[in-house]
Amino acid sequence: MKIAIGNDHAALEMKLEISTWVTGLGHEIVNFGADSKDSCDYPIYAEKVAKAVVSGDAELGILICGTGVGISIAANKVKGIRAVVCSEPYSAQLSREHNNTNILAFGARVVGVDLAKMIVKSWLNAEYEAGRHARRVEQISQIENGGVIC
Repeated sequence: MKIAIGNDHAALEMKLEISTWVTGLGHEIVNFGADSKDSCDYPIYAEKVAKAVVSGDAELGILICGTGVGISIAANKVKGIRAVVCSEPYSAQLSREHNNTNILAFGARVVGVDLAKMIVKSWLNAEYEAGRHARRVEQISQIENGGVIC
């Protein structure tokens, strides 16, 4: 699977660790992130990863900043993105199974490398269940497209 990855200056080391580890799992990593510890703006990298996922240049995306919050908010502004910020594996798994998330975000200042690997593994191994969840994911898309659901 081709996975886009992006990060800001706070997450350079985490990105390198996770990229190497994900590659070792047999996936291809496409780097859209900062490659320096010089201060930079995370929305730039969130947009790059989100656009790669929406265009199909990558199947999924991983975003990492200090907390994961800002970078996930920025990614969710791109139409078609369902980014989730997680700091534990269970929510990461359910976000894929129930919400069909296509970008995972987490914080390099919030989780350590080992926990980040568990989060990523749970997310990558989960599959969208559709079924009863499909209606809700469709409602999210309706909101995104300016529709009214209530």
